[in-house]
Amino acid sequence: MGVVLLALFTQSLSGFGLALVSMPLLVPVVGIQTAAPLVALIALFGEIILLVYYREALNLGVVWRLALASVVGTPVGILLLRLAPERLVLGLLGFVVAGYALYALLNLRLPRLEGSLWAYTAGFLAGVLGGAYNTSGPPVILYGNCRRWSRDSFKSNLQGFFVVNSVVVLWSHGVAGGFTAEVWGLVPFGLGAAVVGIVAGTGLDKRLNPETFRKVVLVLLLVLGVRLLVP
Repeated sequence: MGVVLLALFTQSLSGFGLALVSMPLLVPVVGIQTAAPLVALIALFGEIILLVYYREALNLGVVWRLALASVVGTPVGILLLRLAPERLVLGLLGFVVAGYALYALLNLRLPRLEGSLWAYTAGFLAGVLGGAYNTSGPPVILYGNCRRWSRDSFKSNLQGFFVVNSVVVLWSHGVAGGFTAEVWGLVPFGLGAAVVGIVAGTGLDKRLNPETFRKVVLVLLLVLGVRLLVP
């Protein structure tokens, strides 16, 4: 699965991007009801490996607030996925992906956020997006930027949050009956591609210009997001 390989390659280099890259590409092929639990399974596998790799810069004091709030938001997202029309869900996913890509490409500098309330707010929104589309990244990425996290802390804190969020998302999909035979049939191929993507991404982490790669990924995300917005 080339989509999964590209997604894990992106996340290994930048600390995020697995769902932002994979969901817009997989949904038109297998449908959102299959793509959401499939990506959640593969995501947890990749995030655990990357958390171990970047573990030295992990700040548990930051991560636990984000993770706690995401636990509350995730069931809300799962409910949205199950009850809302697929066209609406795809449109919202496109809005999230394109909106984040545009924000990042414009290099907008948001004010520094102080106080724990912002962490809970970002975590809740991330939980909603994670439950619905596996795209929990944007609120936490924005929060990390506003808190001026260093590069290593950024990658490590994101993986720590993603691991907790993915566990909650997987549990919610299980309760909702999302793990169908089709999902399990695709998992072995996805995990194999994930390993290749992680090895390639971590291997190039210190060699490839991260800013150039980041811009290429963001342009791709913008195109994919707009494509989902247009029926």
